[in-house]
Amino acid sequence: MMGKQADQPAFLYDFALDKHVPAGHMLRSIDRFVELDEMRAKLAPFYSTTGRPSIDPELLIRMLLVGYCYGKLLLQYRKPFTKPRTGVVWGNRRLYRAERRDCAACPLKARCCPGPNPRKLSVSVHEAARDIVRNLRDTPEYLQSRRERKKVEMLFAHLKRILRLGRLRLRGPCGARDEFILAAIAQNLRKLAKLIPMPQIAMAI
Repeated sequence: MMGKQADQPAFLYDFALDKHVPAGHMLRSIDRFVELDEMRAKLAPFYSTTGRPSIDPELLIRMLLVGYCYGKLLLQYRKPFTKPRTGVVWGNRRLYRAERRDCAACPLKARCCPGPNPRKLSVSVHEAARDIVRNLRDTPEYLQSRRERKKVEMLFAHLKRILRLGRLRLRGPCGARDEFILAAIAQNLRKLAKLIPMPQIAMAI
C-alpha cells in the first residue's frame, strides 16, 4: 500500500531538520515551485490496498530532485559484455599507421616524421561530414546557426559540468528519457530559484 511521510514525535532526542536549514537556502527557494499534490491520485492504481506501507512516493521524487540539483546521480550496475573490434578508438576516430619500410623510403620523412617511428594518422569517422561543414563555415547562414547553437550548447555544458550528467546511467530509451527529464527539471528549478528570489520576511520591532 502507498505510504505517506508524516512528522513523528521524537522519543529519544529533540532534532528537527527544518530548523537546521537556513532560510535563504536554495532548496527552500526551489520548494516553492514543486507541487506534487496530484501525484498520489495518479499513482494510486499502481499500489495495493493491503500490506505494509511503502516509502512515500512524494519523498522519493523530492530525493531525486535534490540529487540532480547537486549532481548526485543514480548508481548503476552494468553487465560485462564483449564487442567485436571495429578499429574505432576513443573519440570516434580511426588510426592509420604506415609501414616502416614505406616511411624509410619516403623522401619527405625528415619533414613528416623525423623520429624512428612510422607515420600515424588519426582520422574521424565523420570526416566526410566535416568536409561539408568546412565548405560552409564562411557563409552567413552558418555564422547565424553557430550563434544560435551556442545558446543550447551552454545548457548541455551546465548539465555535464555542474549537474554531473556526463553520461546516462539508465539503460534503454525509456531510462535515458526519464533521467534526462529529471536533470532538466532540476536545471530549470535552479534557474527559477535564482530568477525569482524569496520574499523577505519583515522582522517585528
